[in-house]
Amino acid sequence: MSTVPFNETPHGIGGLVQISSKEELIRQKLEDERRRLEKEAGLERRAVQQFHKPVERAFTKSQRDHTTILFGGLTWKHEKLIHGALEGLGYKCEALPVPNKKAFQLGKEYGNNGQCNPTYFTVGNLVQFAQTLEEKGLSKQEIIDRYVFFTAGACGPCRFGMYEAEYRLALRNAGFDGFRVLLFQQSGGLNQAEAEAGLEMNLDFFLNILNALNIGDIINDVAYQIRPFEVNAGETDRVLDECLDMLQEVIRRKRPYTLEGKLASMLSKTNFSGTAEYLGKFLNQLYGDDYTAALNDVRDRFNSIPLDRTRVKPIVKVTGEFWAQTTEGDGNFNMFKFLEKEGAQVMVEPIGTWIMYMIHQAKQQIRDQRGLDLVQRNVPKWNLKEIFGSHLNTQQRLAKLTVAENIFKREYHRLIDALGGIAHHLTDQYELQRLGHPFYNSRAGGGEGHLEVAKNIYYSNKDLAHMVLSLKPFGCMPSTQSDGAQSAVVSTYKDMIFIPVETSGEGDVNAHSRVQMALGEAKVRAKNEIKRVLDEAGTTLEEVRAFVQEHPEMQQATYKYGHKKGLVGVAANFVAHAAERMKAEGAKAESREMVAVN
Repeated sequence: MSTVPFNETPHGIGGLVQISSKEELIRQKLEDERRRLEKEAGLERRAVQQFHKPVERAFTKSQRDHTTILFGGLTWKHEKLIHGALEGLGYKCEALPVPNKKAFQLGKEYGNNGQCNPTYFTVGNLVQFAQTLEEKGLSKQEIIDRYVFFTAGACGPCRFGMYEAEYRLALRNAGFDGFRVLLFQQSGGLNQAEAEAGLEMNLDFFLNILNALNIGDIINDVAYQIRPFEVNAGETDRVLDECLDMLQEVIRRKRPYTLEGKLASMLSKTNFSGTAEYLGKFLNQLYGDDYTAALNDVRDRFNSIPLDRTRVKPIVKVTGEFWAQTTEGDGNFNMFKFLEKEGAQVMVEPIGTWIMYMIHQAKQQIRDQRGLDLVQRNVPKWNLKEIFGSHLNTQQRLAKLTVAENIFKREYHRLIDALGGIAHHLTDQYELQRLGHPFYNSRAGGGEGHLEVAKNIYYSNKDLAHMVLSLKPFGCMPSTQSDGAQSAVVSTYKDMIFIPVETSGEGDVNAHSRVQMALGEAKVRAKNEIKRVLDEAGTTLEEVRAFVQEHPEMQQATYKYGHKKGLVGVAANFVAHAAERMKAEGAKAESREMVAVN
């Protein structure tokens, strides 16, 4: 039997060496040609350095007494209450001023190109604040050591996921390298989870912040309902300032619940001490009256403001990207003040809706992923124990979120009732999903998801707003997607008035002009609405106003007059109610006269 020497076969060692040397020769020739072309083009090759996320200098518990936590980005009402909540927990804190155009320009100067305006406004505002401290005599190092910035972050698909890096870049470029940014993630909590963290993310922290946000939502909503109808200009803002001062002090003084006395002594020797204290905090939140009693006081103060609800004003519901629809300054062209100045009533968006949306999306994701773990682990269909365990785990996770959902709604609505029951209740997320999903897939994440589309349909079709205004940063990817879907919405619902406005550091006049044009149409609808009500009731505005003067309770902020199907505006609903009451009281008067004659 003849054989071929091993080293002569293409599959032997000699063959492999031969192939390897050929590949090496090809690589060398490619490298030589690359160098020749680079030299010819005048290019200089640099070593590639892999990016590594910088390690943030920690904010520790030992630094708490001499370190101030900075925060901002919400309304001044929310920020004042958060200030009280943080101080009540023992932190030094300070709310940043409302960002202005100068802050925007500083953000553009020190930040990357192509960022959205919330980034520019926020980081520019932070740089501006640091520069002001420096002008007052603090050195850069003292500012870096004595202050930290607390903000929201995300792993979303848009530039919001890069905010943290952009903040640090701009601060470094402005000369404040090392300034600490604490990032509270939309998912995953805070990156200050270690035991000796300067900001302790415990139950007391979350309860205090949530209570501050909820009260801020409700106070903000009610103030925007009252201000357009105040008889004495400026009275709402004056009372609002007094109420916020009082509420801030209430939140600051409220101490977290702790076990005390004999019960604490008895349980300290058992393993149930921590569980009992958590249960106590939970029950104190559900049944405590610190906040509801304070809101009762606020209700009485608001009721002291005389209102004229016969003023005809179109209701404008504001939606859009979270920051742009919330801030009350140059960041959204001062749109709320502009709308009120133009004779509109603004319906603001509560932060509570966003919290409920996140819970809803988490539940949706759990439902969508039901059973996937069984597939990943190749669990056979006959393994009933594993299958049952997987589905039980899914139900338990859903149950926990459902409990959280119901408790949050219960607490939010309890505060509404304490303030007289006139603030808007949280919109049902399942209703919003039903309305929005045919136009914008409710599984799509990023920004407000399907909410922008759903809110447009909801507030227009439920007779809650004459017009919907969507505010978003220039080039905001999720909101731009929503605008694309809105074209289908508007073509389906012919009667709605919807206008999207992209905000930036400039362009106020153009944006205000566009809103003014749409608002003109909304005003016409509001006027036609009140005319129809007066014609059907057979009365006049003068007669209604005279009747209201005779019944002072009808001028109070918390007076209930109902909402009739087909009527949107406050004036139309109030006049319809007043006309019914006038008719009823007139009938009673006639009845009394007849009895007297007989």
